[in-house]
Amino acid sequence: MSRKAHRIDSNTRQRLAQDAARLMSEHGIKDYRIAKQKAASSSGVTDKYALPSNSEIEQAFMEYQRLFHSDKHPRHLKQLRETAVKAMRMLEPFQPRLVGSVQRGSAGEHSDVNLHVFTDNPESVGIHLDKHTIPYQQTEKRFRISKEHYEVYHGYSFIAGNTPIDIVVFPVDGQRQAPLSPVDGKPMQRDDINKVEYDMEHESLL
Repeated sequence: MSRKAHRIDSNTRQRLAQDAARLMSEHGIKDYRIAKQKAASSSGVTDKYALPSNSEIEQAFMEYQRLFHSDKHPRHLKQLRETAVKAMRMLEPFQPRLVGSVQRGSAGEHSDVNLHVFTDNPESVGIHLDKHTIPYQQTEKRFRISKEHYEVYHGYSFIAGNTPIDIVVFPVDGQRQAPLSPVDGKPMQRDDINKVEYDMEHESLL
């Protein structure tokens, strides 16, 4: 590829990443693949090599938040993390971990709180929610465990105030190997409640 062609591809990828980020922020699209496909379609781009990576889209999303929502993003992120802490305390028997955009600090207006919990009896999480009189829906989530391998896990979702909480149940030994992040393909960062509270306290001092 010539330098000029490479420069054009880089510029196109950057523009598509920005368009995808805007779609995710304004329309609540949570799937990177859907966001980049919509951005490419609206721009008439058909070359798959010009499509941005999920990591590039997340970087553009965070920049979009800084540019257009700098007044409310920190406050909204704090509220999401406070909600996450409350949910994690309630789910303490299952050693909950915070993951996803709220953990990374890239959460937007439409973001869920994503939690991983651990038990060899997934139904016990539903029983626990019943004891706390929390209405929920049962879900299934598909995660990439390795480059070529996927697994489907049982889950639960409910609403805390106005915030969707999405729980995925892993076996107890699943603590040793986190699924791969859809953003960068690396094992997901999982934060326990102490880490979440530390980050909140640290950010409040900035």
